[in-house]
Amino acid sequence: MNRATVVLAEDHPPIAEQLRELLGEAFDVLAVVAHGEALVKAARRLRPDAIVTDISMPGMDGMQAARELLWDRPGLPVVFITVHDDATLARAALSIGKGYVLKASAGDELIDAVRLVLQGGQFLSPALGRFETLMDGRSASGDSH
Repeated sequence: MNRATVVLAEDHPPIAEQLRELLGEAFDVLAVVAHGEALVKAARRLRPDAIVTDISMPGMDGMQAARELLWDRPGLPVVFITVHDDATLARAALSIGKGYVLKASAGDELIDAVRLVLQGGQFLSPALGRFETLMDGRSASGDSH
């Protein structure tokens, strides 16, 4: 069975390497890039099954890059990975992509998140609460796990 392919965008090399190794356990990582412009170029050239991107990067950020890619390929699964434990940012990111994973919990959540979005689902780090609550615009901070 063929493994799904992923392009990863992360601007901090040590974190990029850790994420590449983690994703490589379940997926074929076609490229690791450090900014949004490189993500757009790599994804257009390599046509991965999914994108995993940091939000905050120099130049074009991950959300802007995802918007450009989705213009070309509507429905392309995009998982944002970030240090920002912020419901407002998560809501904005999930209006573009299908997943929002906190870097602090990537080891436990990232592979599941990518698998879920590849199947057409959506993923939100449990630390931010339930997806439905977040997307309804109500506070997600009341949920505890």
